[in-house]
Amino acid sequence: MKSIFRKSIYVFMCMALITGCSAIRNANNKQKGAVIGASGGAVIGGILGNNIGKGNNTALGAIIGAVVGGVAGGYIGDRMDRQAERIEEEIPGAEVTRVGEGINVTFTEDAGVYFDTNKSNVKGTSASTLDKLAGIFKEYPKSNILVEGHTDSAGLDAYNMTLSQQRAESVTNYLIAQGITPGRFTTKWYGENQPKADNSTAEGKSKNRRVELAIVASAALKEEAIQKTKN
Repeated sequence: MKSIFRKSIYVFMCMALITGCSAIRNANNKQKGAVIGASGGAVIGGILGNNIGKGNNTALGAIIGAVVGGVAGGYIGDRMDRQAERIEEEIPGAEVTRVGEGINVTFTEDAGVYFDTNKSNVKGTSASTLDKLAGIFKEYPKSNILVEGHTDSAGLDAYNMTLSQQRAESVTNYLIAQGITPGRFTTKWYGENQPKADNSTAEGKSKNRRVELAIVASAALKEEAIQKTKN
């Protein structure tokens, strides 16, 4: 199994606020969650979430903004580690990134979920991929999911915005149809406004035509984490 990418943006931001930072560099996700808690956890997470959300990664902003921190954050991080591993096992084409207390999953045309030109219906390989993802979401019912739609820069801005909306909603509706509770989902779309690659190349455009997910703890999991980690 390929290794899960580890992003520690919020850890390095916190290093300016706390002491003993040399230990943070080598911390695992569970430990990093506890470190954030010592620094004010949710407050820092909210600030970072807002700042990142104004840039080109609102999915990452949503994950960081939802942080609990402290020992409870470590409890959540441990469960997210397991869920991320399951996604990698079942869907090798997905780009799975563990971020703090959440998971960022990106599907491009070459990685599991794709659409015909100018279309938004889920079918074929995409349906099979989302079936597997739905199964994992059922295994971890206390996580919430943000679904984002993105396009490349070809075509009019307004058209791309609508297309990204249709594709994001199509993915959300497909997963709901597989038995995932609708209340777990938030669906957003950004057209061509959040490229992750160079739109001047065919390869870059392919990467920008994507559906991206942010998986975070539900209120129920946060409460469970707090109760389970009380001293």
